[in-house]
Amino acid sequence: MNKPVLPMSSYQLKLPTANRSIETYRLAASRTFPAKLEGTLNRVAFSAAHVVADPLADNDPWLSPAIDWDLTIAFREHVWDLGLGVAEAMDTAQRGMGLDWPTSLELIQRSVKAAKAKGNALVFSGAGTDHLAVEDARTIDDVIRAYEEQIAAVEKAGGRIILMASRALAKLGRSADDYAKVYNRVLSQVREPVIIHWLGDMFDPALAGYWGTGDLDEAMDTAVAIINANAAKVDGVKVSLLDKQREIDMRRRLDKNVKMYTGDDFNYAELIAGDEQGFSHALLGIFDAIAPAASYALSRLAAGDEAGFHDVLGPTVPLSRHIFRAPTRFYKTGIVFMAYLNGHQDHFTMVGGQESTRSTLHLAELFRLADRCGLLSNPELATRRMKAMLATRGIES
Repeated sequence: MNKPVLPMSSYQLKLPTANRSIETYRLAASRTFPAKLEGTLNRVAFSAAHVVADPLADNDPWLSPAIDWDLTIAFREHVWDLGLGVAEAMDTAQRGMGLDWPTSLELIQRSVKAAKAKGNALVFSGAGTDHLAVEDARTIDDVIRAYEEQIAAVEKAGGRIILMASRALAKLGRSADDYAKVYNRVLSQVREPVIIHWLGDMFDPALAGYWGTGDLDEAMDTAVAIINANAAKVDGVKVSLLDKQREIDMRRRLDKNVKMYTGDDFNYAELIAGDEQGFSHALLGIFDAIAPAASYALSRLAAGDEAGFHDVLGPTVPLSRHIFRAPTRFYKTGIVFMAYLNGHQDHFTMVGGQESTRSTLHLAELFRLADRCGLLSNPELATRRMKAMLATRGIES
């Protein structure tokens, strides 16, 4: 398992380069990963899963979402088979970035139902305030009511909650006290402990100044104080700041019963491995694109094979850093492109038409990096689909 069988592949294609030339690229010998979890895990690991658009729907993609529900749920079953949890209706699913609240709620309901049918597979779902237009949010109490409405809907569906960051709160919250009022009120009402998501403004510019300040040190003080004061209602916190030292510092300050879920798509391998003072669990968008490798690597870590863990997961980091490069909010395009290359959907169409947010050069480099870390599960299919995409952009193989 997981050993190259040939020094090089027989597949090749023409790819554009940064100097505007075209090179003949020959694929590396592929690695193979189990389709289902083998062994056990000693980290809780969520994949923030994408949605599969319906390319045949008669809709206006910029204005209204159309989802292929069968393939969307099938992808979640693929993630669950690998022993990973699903973080549902998050930013990876284009939540608030093409996916509106009514469609998000339907997604949550369908996913929770599928998880129960799968033997109570692990799924937590995003509850936020995105049905409240930022311009309509007048007071902090408006934000609280919006959170309460979505929390009630997720709990009614039988779901566990990821408490998402609120654009309306980012607009109205001026101090630590404002944020404490919202989170204390909301957390006092949840049925089961939640995961709190601190999403940085590199992922969503509308969240600049979250926790009432642009100073990240002060913001962390506020966040830690609120979380630790409500530790009985908090399963963990997901930090998406792409700053490994801040995550480590916060991890060491959290109540011992509160998990840290890394959201650092640049440094996840070393953060999950941890150090003598602790480690991070995972809730990552990149685990959508690299789920088979992530599952196998985590199983090696649980077996005490840290070298094997790094051998598999380490080479995926350059791919992740490329997919999540600035403007980071466009990372969803790379996630969906990986799903297309690997046969999880038969088209490269996205909610909101966001397949257009990355350049041909960006996608070509993604292909190279995915190949080098063994994440093109069917090289023949991936090569054929890459050629088809390039042909639409003027590059014929």
